[in-house]
Parts: sequence; structure tokens; C-alpha cells
Amino acid sequence: MSYDLILRGTAVLPDGPVENTWIGITAGKIAAIGTGDAPAAAAVHDCGEDLIFPGIIDGQTHACSYGGLPGIRSTTRSAIAGGVTTIVDMPYDNPAPLNDIARLTDKVTAIQQHAHAHVALYGTILPGQSPEEVAPLIDGGVVAFKISTFESSPTRFPRIASDQIFGIFNALAETPLPLGVHNEDQEIVRAYIAAAKAAGHNGIEAHSASRPPAAELAATAQFLELGASAGAHAHIVHLTTARGFQLVDNYLADGFRATGELCVHYLWFDPDRDGHELGARMKVNPPIRPGQIDALWEEILSGRVAFVSSDHSSWPIDNKFTDSIFDAGAGVPGLETLLPAFYTAADERGLDAASLAAEQLCERPAKFFGLWPQKGAIRIGADADLAVVSRTPQTWNAQTAHDELRWSPFDGRRFNITVSRTYLSGQLAFDGKAVLNQPGDGRYVRRGQSHWFE
Repeated sequence: MSYDLILRGTAVLPDGPVENTWIGITAGKIAAIGTGDAPAAAAVHDCGEDLIFPGIIDGQTHACSYGGLPGIRSTTRSAIAGGVTTIVDMPYDNPAPLNDIARLTDKVTAIQQHAHAHVALYGTILPGQSPEEVAPLIDGGVVAFKISTFESSPTRFPRIASDQIFGIFNALAETPLPLGVHNEDQEIVRAYIAAAKAAGHNGIEAHSASRPPAAELAATAQFLELGASAGAHAHIVHLTTARGFQLVDNYLADGFRATGELCVHYLWFDPDRDGHELGARMKVNPPIRPGQIDALWEEILSGRVAFVSSDHSSWPIDNKFTDSIFDAGAGVPGLETLLPAFYTAADERGLDAASLAAEQLCERPAKFFGLWPQKGAIRIGADADLAVVSRTPQTWNAQTAHDELRWSPFDGRRFNITVSRTYLSGQLAFDGKAVLNQPGDGRYVRRGQSHWFE
């Protein structure tokens, strides 16, 4: 049998990296996998000693939070350059969130027009909406829902009250879809920010203290209990402390559907060490905590972390230039640095970085969002979405990023790997220098049948 394309290299398979592997691709799918001499193909690319990963799945992005739906173009172009072949985009778009079929239709149309990478979507429910309105969005293919216990915007990112959260959980209880939460207690945060301002504390060192772990953990615990009471899947989209993951694990041990997610910047930065250099450039919510990196790695190795994401934000650098940390925008770009940053952090700890990256950035998010087995692993029958990685070190230069932001808290950081190629549905989309595919080559990805607790 002849294939459209053969890739040769060290393939990161479900059981680990295997040298001298060939992958046969036909009609955008992985048709065969073998070792040794490869069969005939219309095209062959020898990756040499490079690693071939499944396409990375970034389970938390905010493509449209600043530039609206056209922001999908810049975000997914950056994704492809980072080896990310599927993004799971949050619903808090500008100027209005994805909370009904009309907005889902608009966003799918924008994906068809703008996307360089595949896009799966979160939906949301706004204050006053009936929980019954989740059903049409599920039918429309959304992979999960997201709400917030803290109001960042009364229209785009509102707070959802506990009674409505419970209603949404009840509406989702008979489905495999998770309800995710931005987990901060509003009263605690607002009171602590007011106290910090009154005391004249306005630098990055005040950020974590002004949104203390107690606010995060209190919101997390209440949300988990509401989900458990309804028998639904409660997901915490960003936990910043080991204690948070252990809270989730307690509910899991009691037989409830509960998961917690980690973002890669929590594994890299510490305000006590990096705050003076980065200032608001490392501001995210919930905050990056001092002294947590080692403990968070222990949570990954224990299996208590569902998966790792970027929480990429499409905000320009201008909104970081404020006199007070409390006026600076929260969020950082992260699509081109997700894989290099996670791999490097694992590698520097002497861990099996390739296998961990494939597990945390590919297989686990694919299963979580119902994209498995079409995505998430190099296996026969899967989509030929692949990331080729050179073990050539690089110093990250945000000015060369393929989005329109040109800034990053990782600017100047040294990574142990470099993304050298990205294939989307079997087609070369990034050659290590330029994004080659076109807006609209990415597809809207609907939720399939797999789920986390099957």
C-alpha cells in the first residue's frame, strides 16, 4: 500500500517514545505505524532525531476576549507555530459571550473563516438564563461549559449565583459534559483588594495576597459540593495550590465526578523570584503563588492533575502598563510556549518529558473534551495532527511569535526544545519558520462520545 505521506523519527506513542518509527498518513488520517524500513509514499519526510508528538491540545484559551471573533485568526496561527493543532476556546468573547445557538453559529462561522488550527468550544450560561438552555448548545457540539464565581465584567464575564450554578449542574447531570468554573470568592477578593489599596500596596507582590488562597479554595469547595449534590461533573479550570488538587481528589475518592486543571505558568514563575523583573507581565487570575512550583509538580506526578493548559489570553501588552497592579489586565499569551515550557520544566527535573507532555498536553485533554480517539495520540485511525519537535535549545523571543501580541512572560527564557514542524490533518501547516496553511483550514470540532469518567 502507498501512502500520501510518511514521517520518520522518534514517535511519542502511548507507551512512550520509539526510535526509528514511521507513520503512514492517507487522507488526513494515520493509516499505519511501523519501525524499520518504511513502505512507499507520495512524499517522505525524515525527521532525523526529532520527536514526533500527537498534535497538542490546548484545553483553555481565550482567542476572542479582546479582538472579538476575528481574534481566532491570530490565536490559531500562533497555535500552529507552537505545535498546537486543537484549541478549546473559552466562551467569554468580546463583546458578548457564547451563551446561545445564535452566538454558537456566529463563532463556528468565524472558525470556518479564520482558523488555522482546529477549534473546540466551551459554552456558558448568563445570569437569568434557564438551565434548560444548555441542551441546544450540547446539540450544537460544545465540549464543556464554563461559569465564574467572580465578576470580571457584568456582561462578558459575569458572576453566576450559587442557586443558578446548582441548576446548571442539575441540567448537566445526565450528560458527560463538565461544568468548569473560574474559582474565586468575590467578597473575599474585593475586600482584600480594597485593604491592599488602602495600605498603598500596588505592586505584583501584592497580587497573590489580595486574592488569597482562601478565596480560591472556598469557591472551589462550594463548587465541588454543588456538583456532587447534583451528580454532575465539576471541573476547576485553574488551581494554583496543591491543596486545591487534594480537595478535588477528596471528592473523586468519595465517588463524585470532580477534576482540576493546571496552567503551565504556575509551573514556571514565582512572584518572589520573578516579580521584580516581570511585574504585571506575570499577572493572571487566580494569581501565581509564591513557593508552589515543587508542590504542583508533585500533584502532576500523583495523577491528581487532569491536564495542563496555557490559559492563553489575547490581551495586548498595553493593558499591563498601569501604575497599580490592580488596574493591570490579567492574563498572558501562551500558545507557542505551552509545549516548550512544559517539556523543559519536566526535563529540567529529570523526568520523562516526552511521555509526560504527550499525556498532559495530548491524551488527557482529548479524553476530557470528548475528542478521543480521533485526537490525542499517535494511533491508527486517528487524525494526522502532529507536532515535530527538535531537541535543539532556544531562547524564546516574543517578537518572533506568530500572533499579533509580540509579548510574553517567557520572553528571554531558555527552552530545551524547538517546534520544527506542525501537520494539520496530514498537511504541513508550519515548517519551523512560517505558518503555511490558510485561515479556514482549521475545523470546528464537535464533542464526540468519549468522556473522562466512562
